[in-house]
Amino acid sequence: MGQEASAEERIPIFEPYQVNQQLLDHADPSAIVLHCLPAHRGEEITNQVIEGSRSRVWDQAENRLHAQKALLVSLLGVE
Repeated sequence: MGQEASAEERIPIFEPYQVNQQLLDHADPSAIVLHCLPAHRGEEITNQVIEGSRSRVWDQAENRLHAQKALLVSLLGVE
């Protein structure tokens, strides 16, 4: 996102902070995964996690859509 030139240099630095199954194994079994999207799959979060049973990423995205629509209605004065 604007820093593509240094991506190869930065990816290994941030790899220990990736949200992956190994990280989730340390979390409470009832913990869920949220992400504001868009996600850089394989970099910041793995496909396994974002598509996994503990992921609520798509629910979060849908809820954000409805919140944004409500905000637009409010700002535009639609009744």
